[in-house]
Amino acid sequence: MSLIETIRTNTDTVIGETELEDRLHGNRPLRVKLGVDPTRPDLTFGHLVVFNKLRQFQDLGHEAILIIGDFTTLIGDPSGRSNTRPVLTKNEILDNAQTYLVQAFKILDEGKTTVVYNSEWFDDMGFEDCLKLARKMTVARMLERDDFAKRYAGNAPISIIEFLYPLIQGYDSLILNADVEIGGTDQLFNMLVGRALQKDAGKLEQAVITMPLLIGPGWQQEDVEESFNITILADS
Repeated sequence: MSLIETIRTNTDTVIGETELEDRLHGNRPLRVKLGVDPTRPDLTFGHLVVFNKLRQFQDLGHEAILIIGDFTTLIGDPSGRSNTRPVLTKNEILDNAQTYLVQAFKILDEGKTTVVYNSEWFDDMGFEDCLKLARKMTVARMLERDDFAKRYAGNAPISIIEFLYPLIQGYDSLILNADVEIGGTDQLFNMLVGRALQKDAGKLEQAVITMPLLIGPGWQQEDVEESFNITILADS
């Protein structure tokens, strides 16, 4: 099995596959990004799927970059949501982040994982910087997202700050010079924004790899995180 076939195993979508294959045969390890927002103490079965793919990249000799979205958690990822997420305090977010890491390193090789917090760069951004970033996206483009479109059509509230979330996630990729970003299928729009921001800055665009969401019969997408946790991993 070729490298690209190995990486494609169990994935849903691979965007930028040709460029990814070229980079896999290059002379440097790839920077593979996975972001998690510590919205609760426990990781989910959905996290297990993407962490396993990140571990696969590690085993192939590439650099795993785990982003703890302590800043983005203050906004709340709108992906797959029918309403706005509740706001957590910074202390709650940091407490959750510590338990996330304990559980994550049951799967990832801690010695080969770079952990970063996206508040490291967002805390230093001024309002003018935020406006410049917001200029990169239109409202029409945001409404192409299925969850936003449904909420708009149903007269459900969408805050301006939720519109900014895909840009902020994409900006992480720009700052980190990510070669690859991994996420669930619900993250596809956000990860493509990362490609767009990299292209706009004249940088190599990241490949985007989506993994299937674990949704059983009768479950709504937004219910998955609420109901399946993998606390057992932390106790094993």
